[in-house]
Amino acid sequence: MAGRARIRAYEAGDAYAIARLFYETVRSVNRADYSEEQLEAWAPAVPDQQAWHARMSEPERRTLVAEEDDEVVGFAELEDDGHLNMIYLRGDAVGRGVGRRPYEAVEEEARGSGVGRIFAEASITARPFFERHGFRVVREQRVSLRGVEMTNFAMEKPLAPSEEG
Repeated sequence: MAGRARIRAYEAGDAYAIARLFYETVRSVNRADYSEEQLEAWAPAVPDQQAWHARMSEPERRTLVAEEDDEVVGFAELEDDGHLNMIYLRGDAVGRGVGRRPYEAVEEEARGSGVGRIFAEASITARPFFERHGFRVVREQRVSLRGVEMTNFAMEKPLAPSEEG
């Protein structure tokens, strides 16, 4: 099943599906690692799709979408400096290898643009995913979101220069 996900560039029509996926994933997948109060602070509502479209259309961001059967099942957002700002999968796609596809596409993008490392702030839930993809924990962090404290991990993965010319 993991091979079914198709990766493509973000399009304007994806904004609502991506915003909804973000909200639903935080509220379901992250439930095992964060309290109700923390989930509410992280994702109090489905984000405004126009604001997310504006953000994902910024020239210094590259958003990739994972699709199965013409439905958005995940997305990843990479910034020009190698910051993997977001990677989220729909709950029913978690654990099926679907996340590997957008992550590999992001890494390919980063290598292609000459970025020396990818770095991210990984949730407790996402930390094992990042570790499986060669990231290491730089430090555990306590962050405050809407006045609620939670734990995440600053993680990074150095990228060797591409052998291709």
